[in-house]
Formats: sequence, C-alpha cells, structure tokens
Amino acid sequence: MTIRVSESLITNPKLKLFNTITLNNEVIIFVFRQYYYYLCSVAYFIIILPEKIMELTIGIIQQTNTADIELNKNKLIENIRLCASQGAQLIVLPELHNSLYFCQTENIKAFDLAETIPGPSTELFGSLAKELSVVLVLSLFEKRAPGLYHNTAAVIEKDGTIAGKYRKMHIPDDPAYYEKFYFTPGDLGFRPVRTSVGNLGVLICWDQWYPEAARLMALAGADLLIFPTAIGWESTDSDEEKERQQQAWMIAQRGHAVYNGLPVIAANRVGHESDPLGQTQGILFWGSSFVAGPQGEILAQASSEKEENLIMKIDLNRSEQVRRLWPFLRDRRIDAYGDLTQRFIDF
Repeated sequence: MTIRVSESLITNPKLKLFNTITLNNEVIIFVFRQYYYYLCSVAYFIIILPEKIMELTIGIIQQTNTADIELNKNKLIENIRLCASQGAQLIVLPELHNSLYFCQTENIKAFDLAETIPGPSTELFGSLAKELSVVLVLSLFEKRAPGLYHNTAAVIEKDGTIAGKYRKMHIPDDPAYYEKFYFTPGDLGFRPVRTSVGNLGVLICWDQWYPEAARLMALAGADLLIFPTAIGWESTDSDEEKERQQQAWMIAQRGHAVYNGLPVIAANRVGHESDPLGQTQGILFWGSSFVAGPQGEILAQASSEKEENLIMKIDLNRSEQVRRLWPFLRDRRIDAYGDLTQRFIDF
C-alpha cells in the first residue's frame, strides 16, 4: 500500500514501532504489528512520500562580475544568504557566474577556468546550501576530461549534495559569443533534476530559443523551467534593434511557459563587460531577470541596469489548473511530428 502523509509522522514519539530508512528523498517505514488473536504476524509496508510543495519561494541573483573570481564568489555567497533570509527555497544563479563571460574571445588560457563536477564550486556552494537549507542552481564551466569541456548546470540539494546536472545542448557561435570553441554539446538529454522542491527543468541560455528543449523537459515531468543566462547587447546596435532583441528573449521564454503550462525562471547577469581583445565594444548584459507564470504572465522582473535579488512566490498548483483550461498536451498530434527530427524538409 502506498500513501502520502505528512512527514511529521516520522518524528512522532508515539510511533516507536516504526523503523525508518531515508532513500532518494523518500522515507520508507516498516510497520510491524502483532495480532495475537489471529495467532500470526501481519506486516504492513508503507511508503511515505514527501509532501508536494504547492507554493515555492524563488530567489534569482542578478549581479555584475569582475575579473576577480574570489570577489565574484563572495558576492554570490552574500546574495544567496540575503535570498535565503527572505524565505527563498530555490535560488538560481546566472550562467557561468564565477567569472567574466570569457566567450567574447577564443583564448586557450580561458580553459584554466574550468573545474570538475564534483569540484571546488560544488563543494563551496554545497556547504552553503546545507547551512541555509536551500536548493541552488549553479552554472559552471565543467572540465570533464583533458580537452573535453561543457557548459553545465549543477543542482545542489538542500543537504549539500549534488541532485543532478544538465549540460548545455545548444551551443552558439556568434560574434562575442564564441561558445563552440569552449564547450562540447551536452549528452545528458533533457531530463528534469528531481529535488525536494520539485522536478527542475534546467536549461541554459541559448537553449531558450529552441521550443523542443522546453517541450521535452515538460514531457519528462518538469514542474518548472529554469534558464541560467548570459545575454546582452553589442553596443553598436541601434536602440530599436536592442529593444527587438530583448523583447524576443522574453517572448520566447514566456512562450515556453504558455505552451507547456509551466512557470519559467530566467536568471541573467547585468552590466558591461569589455572585449579583452578590443575587437568589439564588449557586451552590455541586459539583466531583466524574470519569473513568468504558466500562462506567460510576468510575475516579477528585475531591472535592466542594476544588480538585484528577485524574490517571488509561485503557486505550482496553477500548472494543473492551466493545463485543464488549455490542454495542449492532450491535443498534440504525435503521429504527425516525425519530420521534426530532420534538419530541413526538402521537397
């Protein structure tokens, strides 16, 4: 028999006959009761699942970075503490948050910034997550093996362990965003990371332009979609072009929320970072981190110009209600989508 009850039962002193085992965030209780009038023993097996969180407090850290990695990390730690003090249960950091966005140029020395997972950052932020009892979404330059590197999100559980990771699947190669030089495309697929606060559909930056990625996360049971991001303007663009780019960025992710019926969290860095080679005028990261509800509505949005911690409560139960009103998953014609696996449909 499987039932869902309050985890407070576990600590009830009256339940002295219960032997408990914790495994993968589930508490298994074996209850043995002797029925003497039957002259036999009857064993009951009950699995007590964690209560599903309906209201979740999100924290987004939007900050500027410098060439001083230790300074960046210390500022992140301070902001994580501030978010936790305001009740955040899940805290999302921007893409490649430990350093400057080094992908503006192709530089062999930048590979020295990479680290293993597990490694120094997961250990540092893992101890902090355990201390504060929060779930963290990190974004790291992963060294998988000599000459093999990924742009990877590591999700830290509130006990400090690594709940899972996602390796960025879509890798850009544009002026000032030369990521193909550094990152091998991910090979972990689109699988949500299971945590104590829900199933996190973590994607990274350039993935935001691909509806297939968000849809596959949703089909795999994600409770919300999360995008650590590093995106901004090249300063020679016109004001009109800058506005179009920023609005497209928001529209695309709000679209993911709508057609999947899920909340979306986007965490961007902010501020100007110079081009180390002076070939361009650098990138002005546009911030504007935001939380959108399952109908694409903006629930909270940060400034486009300054550092900011964004705190927002979201109702995870709304996804169920929205999907009942807009049953897009029900009406998908999965029998007719085979051509989506082709690069282009030639006739």
